Amino acid sequence: MSTTLPPKPSDTPEPPGRAPSGFRHELYPYRGEEQFLTGTLGFIHEALEADEAVVVAVPPDKTSLLQDELADEPTVTFVDTATAGPNPGRLIAAWTAWLAQQGDGGRPVRGIGESAWRQTRSAGHLAELRYHEWLMNRAFAQSSAYSMLCPFDDTDEDQNALGALSRCHPLIRRDGQYMPNTDYLTDAVYPFDPLLGPCDPYQEISYTHGDLAAVRSKVSQCASDAGVCEDRRAKLAVAVTEIATNSIRHGGGSGTMRTWAEEAEFVCEFRDAGYISDAMVGRTCPPADQIGGRGLWLAHQLCDLVQIRSEPDRGTTVRLHMDIAP
Repeated sequence: MSTTLPPKPSDTPEPPGRAPSGFRHELYPYRGEEQFLTGTLGFIHEALEADEAVVVAVPPDKTSLLQDELADEPTVTFVDTATAGPNPGRLIAAWTAWLAQQGDGGRPVRGIGESAWRQTRSAGHLAELRYHEWLMNRAFAQSSAYSMLCPFDDTDEDQNALGALSRCHPLIRRDGQYMPNTDYLTDAVYPFDPLLGPCDPYQEISYTHGDLAAVRSKVSQCASDAGVCEDRRAKLAVAVTEIATNSIRHGGGSGTMRTWAEEAEFVCEFRDAGYISDAMVGRTCPPADQIGGRGLWLAHQLCDLVQIRSEPDRGTTVRLHMDIAP
């Protein structure tokens, strides 16, 4: 498919009121393949004109469209987002690695990242994907060498979905140019979707010092009853040990755990009186010489979804989701 490219960078002014430095994070709503190609190829064209590298992480069908147009352009690298797994909490670390690999030596890099929004399995995953997009602004706030374009298929004209995602992007691309996005949330606190209550029937136990073995045993039995396979139960055992340990060490010395199955997932919920102030906790790879502080990182690597809600006056809730069938 032949596509007309938008203006080159020299014809695309900086948005009013915004300095040219800093992370550029753009939302690109489109409808249909032709608009997808127009916007993404225009973004790539700007990068090539500026001698910048490009990293593309989009669904397989969109990868094929771009590869057909680019004719093996050597400065454009395609990565498979499936390698990061289904948990959106792993994506910031993945993008950090992908951008750093292509930007070796200080070369500016542009990323194109489109999540498979329509194939996402649950409301919880959708909410965490949006939260990931909002956190990207914080993760790369000081990275002036990086830019990111996030295409979003608005074919269904779902204004609620587009509005929710728009609030996570400070810039929006229209007609080949980017401009300030007036819908962007500049608040320091992200407005999470509320967590729904547990599904009946659910199991609940309290734990404190010396109860980690009982927590693991309870989770193992409940997960087995729900149909979680043995190797996934082993991963879950490590994750629940880390989260329960965090409760005991940092959440007032005790906590409450609930377990239940919903649709095709097994869920473990931990509640305690502690407060997690760092929104990025668990989403960036800890340095090799760091002592401690790996519990939530491990949980993100081992589980299919991790949800964290923490408020100073209400304590912390951590939910670990594991698919019953891989």
